Amino acid sequence: MAGFLSDLVQYRKLLLMIMVLGIGGTHLSGFQMSVINYTSPYIQKFINETWLERYGSVLHQETLTLLWSFIMSVYCVGGMIGCLCSGYLTAKYGKKKCLLFNDVVLIIAMLHIGFSRRAKSFEMILIGRFLEGIGAGINTNTHVQYAGEISPKKLRGFVNVTSSVFLALGKAVARILGLRDLLGTEDMWNVLLSFSGLVALIQLLFLPFFPESPPYLLLQKGDKAGCLKAMKQLWGEGNYHTEFDDMMKEKAVTKGTKIMNVLEVLKEPSVYPQLSTMLLLLLSLQLCGLSAITFYTSEIFQTANLQESIIPYVSLGVAISELISIIFCSSIIDRFGRRILLWGGYVLMALILVLLETSLLLSDQFLWMRYCSVILIFLFIIAYGIGPAGAVASVMNEIFTLSTRSSAFVIGGIVIWLGLTFTGMIFPFAVMLLGPFCFLIFIAVLVISAVLIYLFLPETKGKSTSEITEEFKTRQFKKKRHQTVEKNAAEEKTFCTKL
Repeated sequence: MAGFLSDLVQYRKLLLMIMVLGIGGTHLSGFQMSVINYTSPYIQKFINETWLERYGSVLHQETLTLLWSFIMSVYCVGGMIGCLCSGYLTAKYGKKKCLLFNDVVLIIAMLHIGFSRRAKSFEMILIGRFLEGIGAGINTNTHVQYAGEISPKKLRGFVNVTSSVFLALGKAVARILGLRDLLGTEDMWNVLLSFSGLVALIQLLFLPFFPESPPYLLLQKGDKAGCLKAMKQLWGEGNYHTEFDDMMKEKAVTKGTKIMNVLEVLKEPSVYPQLSTMLLLLLSLQLCGLSAITFYTSEIFQTANLQESIIPYVSLGVAISELISIIFCSSIIDRFGRRILLWGGYVLMALILVLLETSLLLSDQFLWMRYCSVILIFLFIIAYGIGPAGAVASVMNEIFTLSTRSSAFVIGGIVIWLGLTFTGMIFPFAVMLLGPFCFLIFIAVLVISAVLIYLFLPETKGKSTSEITEEFKTRQFKKKRHQTVEKNAAEEKTFCTKL
């Protein structure tokens, strides 16, 4: 632990850049996805009042619900568009310029939402949420890649996990500011929604003082002097030949290949094992049961006889538990590796869900089981934070070369946004049909994911991108060789039978 703290002191400039990247990166995505729940009744009332003032009639409930669903879904639509654009923008202009451009988009979104009440226009909220979605699609992909590329090898896991830390921080900040004691009121909802634009302004002011990522400068721009200067600026004076040599090896392996677009990546067979691994990680993360836990949290707290006024603070405690557990994950990931945090985390989460399922089914017979359910929710969130929440981002960053990373993240981002839309539409119906038994689906997903990760995911701790790529090729070669041996054995058996 002392060595870890001394590293943090040595790389203090790197930490400053991580903070600047984070507050305008995944922090905003976490905030924007969570804060809308606290403003829902106020925005719907604002839409109704605006409609009444314009047309002199009360808005029908069906139309109001439709308009509200547009405000909710247009964020996901913008997210997918931003995600598709992120690959091209980062390849052509680099991560730094891409984020600066994105900050301008988010500030424009802030102005639309912030002045919507004064202008008496709910259409401005629609435009603002759409622009925020575009910003979220761009900054989530760009932030994760940028953070991974500016880190030295020995801190790579820690730096990669910071994107998840800031995502959890955004959720926690949304819950804090969304309290009725602060900005979660009818008079301040537009200020609460505009908070993300203020944070984007901070990044816009401070990010220009930090360099572009060293791998981008060397591998894409061919700027060795700029790469070394960026490394010294971020990591201080020292010997960084290991990191530089790893980048030169990657350059030799890719043979100067420019960044590939999405179609080129999808047509490249050598990237299929990495793409399959990424899809496994993302799908398992989205279907791990977190959505079910979130859905049932308020109901479980109410059945535990918690006062209505206390429930928002207990929910805030859940968000803070997630944040603290991911921070803890960032401090141990470079020691224990990624694989054990992933498969071990999923096994632990599956066990907790089994216990939670049991406690929910028996809560009517044994009243003390309701309090067990509250404790299990906290334990599930902690297991999620220590395990997959942090490790997935790290693995995704490490298994792709620079030439394929941007497009791979576009593909992964589309999967995430489609998954958010799909689970948002389907999950409520699954709850109505299955009730608490919906947890059985997530338990099965967790167990299957743990087994697949244990069997097929190589450990990426302490390895360069070229070494990880070579390990995927070796595994693929062994698989093909095994298939060839089986095929030859079958042909020999057929030949002998004919004789």
